[in-house]
Amino acid sequence: MIGRNTELHQLEQFYQQEGSQIYVLYGRKEHGSRELVRKFCTGKPFFYYYAPETSAQAQQQRMGLETASYFQVSGLDGSYEAILQSMKSKNGAKLVFVVDEFQNIIKKDPMFFDTLRKRKEGKLCPEPMMILLCSSSIPWVEQEMPKILGAAVKKIDQAIKCGELRFLDLVRHFPNYTLRQSVEVFGVIGGVPEYMRQWEEDQDIRHNVCAHILSEDGFLHGRPWEILRSHLREPAVYQTILEVMASGKRKLNDLYQDTGFSRAKISVYMKNLMEFDVVEKVSSFETGGWQNAQKGLYQIKDTFLNFWFKFVYPHLSDMFRLSPKEFYDRHIALELEGYLKRYFIKVCMEYLQLQDMIGKLPLHIHKMGSWIGKKGNIDIIAQNSVRENLICLCNWSEPEMTFEMCQQMFDSMEQAKIGANYYYLFTAKSFEDTLVKMAAGDDRILLVDMGEM
Repeated sequence: MIGRNTELHQLEQFYQQEGSQIYVLYGRKEHGSRELVRKFCTGKPFFYYYAPETSAQAQQQRMGLETASYFQVSGLDGSYEAILQSMKSKNGAKLVFVVDEFQNIIKKDPMFFDTLRKRKEGKLCPEPMMILLCSSSIPWVEQEMPKILGAAVKKIDQAIKCGELRFLDLVRHFPNYTLRQSVEVFGVIGGVPEYMRQWEEDQDIRHNVCAHILSEDGFLHGRPWEILRSHLREPAVYQTILEVMASGKRKLNDLYQDTGFSRAKISVYMKNLMEFDVVEKVSSFETGGWQNAQKGLYQIKDTFLNFWFKFVYPHLSDMFRLSPKEFYDRHIALELEGYLKRYFIKVCMEYLQLQDMIGKLPLHIHKMGSWIGKKGNIDIIAQNSVRENLICLCNWSEPEMTFEMCQQMFDSMEQAKIGANYYYLFTAKSFEDTLVKMAAGDDRILLVDMGEM
């Protein structure tokens, strides 16, 4: 299993609790929730049921037949209550009952959840059971499920969402990559277990992009269409919006002007994209210079879709005319460094969080983010509970970090009306001698190169 150790530990802790519980585990298929369930169930008594899209009656009959066969029960009347009553562990240990794509049952028969509640409360059987409801539909779990279940949703003990993995998980999966190579991969496929599994570690980014994204037989070649069409209607509209966003247009008004869609239509489709975890709203770190900050910004959250709509989708005709390597050299190579800056900042934030966890920062982080100004940005602001600030500058693409870059950061800090108690300067390459001397004489400044990270 790639990553997911945090979620696995969480499930193990839940399993050790007394009595019965109901948990929801959800996330897109490629994020590895099914592999997590398989790992968790190893060595435990469990019953797995996959709920296909079918009628309520056919669903109930199917579950009854599979239950009777697995537990060797005869004369089962087929009702959900009888089905849940018949599920018993053979060795007395707590049984794990997994219902995969459980939304396909609840949509047609909401009373199924009432039966699960009765089983949890011991009304159908006194033996403890851990009920694990799994779904690959993020919008359904977060938006529709609470409406359908109403007050009964409180009977769910906890919901666990599987999103992209951390950068640290990717580094551990590719131990032979340099940190720079890992950042490159992170900016293309993100922390998606399914993508990481098929990425070739013994090859560089150019080979992998050409072989797996640009080639017609690549495993990621048609994935963007699969992702968008799995839950979203009218893909033409969504693709138009995403292409404009990937080009750097981040405000609703910019999308309105560039797409020709009405503001009302754009708002609806952006809401859908956010519910599906494809797009996110970006909030600038709150400072005294709020009037100088940009507001109402959005960005593509899904890493691979961001890469696809930035570099590939605008040039689909050239995918036919050019070889994958020619396409990469013409449309990706020159702009890749600038594109990766966003992901290097994300890596630096994760580094700070890990340093904070082991008590190696000069302050304890209460909140962290970026300040996005009208005339400049601050890459990272980490603030403690008494508003002491650790300000960070992140250099990914330039040969060295210079004092001039720091001066630009100071100008942005003035616009943001924020001071700094400490500075962390991150670089992927090297530091100008002036900065090295300055840091040597000021213990508020720490220089962090990629080797130290």
